[in-house]
Amino acid sequence: MNIPTKKLNNGFEISVLGFGTWLMGGRMEKENNYDDSRDLEVIQKTIELGGYRFDTAEMYADGYSEEVLGKALKGYEREKLFVTSKVSPTNLKYDDVIFACKKSLARLQMDYLDLYLIHMPNPEIDITETMRAFDDLKEKGLIKNIGVCNFNVERLREAQSKTKNKIVLNQVHYNLIFREPELRGVIEYCQNNDIFIEAWRPVQYGSLAKKGITIVDELGKKYHKTPGQIALNWLISQKNVITLTKTSSLKHLEENLGAVDWIMENEDIELLRKDYPIQFDKSNTVPLN
Repeated sequence: MNIPTKKLNNGFEISVLGFGTWLMGGRMEKENNYDDSRDLEVIQKTIELGGYRFDTAEMYADGYSEEVLGKALKGYEREKLFVTSKVSPTNLKYDDVIFACKKSLARLQMDYLDLYLIHMPNPEIDITETMRAFDDLKEKGLIKNIGVCNFNVERLREAQSKTKNKIVLNQVHYNLIFREPELRGVIEYCQNNDIFIEAWRPVQYGSLAKKGITIVDELGKKYHKTPGQIALNWLISQKNVITLTKTSSLKHLEENLGAVDWIMENEDIELLRKDYPIQFDKSNTVPLN
């Protein structure tokens, strides 16, 4: 299938659904005797089904997730792939950013990243230094686009003022349950300033993929979709919002792909925004600093 794309005014285009690598190889450290065969199978099946956008980070399994992804993608036409990685908050000094990016590329066995992100802000390091490194990486062709993760409006505005390049994306914890980016104005700011919002953890560890919430079950009947597909489509049907999914199940992979070939009506988007019965005003993971 062809996954739909969205485009910014500056021409940057990205598919509405990407595929994550968190927990491939371990959490913050590589898991001993980890068997990556299932990960390789899922990544390659994703490509077979039409998914070409993948997200990873040097922080995932201490870089091993990047190795897994690089191994899985080896042999595929690079120009058709879209690969994102992220620099850890401890590596935001100029030289550390440059070194981290080159290490990520080595693990991925690639010459460039389509998108490079600050994984989360670090108030101990001057953002001017970080963005100067990002600019230089882009000028050298090691990265094609720049973005951030978990940035509030103030930090996003500051980061943009320190780079000569467009910040194209802010990756945040956002779904039907966790609404902090809405309540703190991040969604509105990005929509008004031509920036993509990429929602991570869109089905909240699978909790949003289960039946039992009346409003979702009723919309599922209307659109002939599962609760998980409703949760994903609620995100990507909004202006400038895209999302990431992660699964080790081929069945769930196919279900996730079934969330992108249709558009939810505006009245249903707003109905879920207003009446979804479980909503929290603060993320239970990384705060929007």
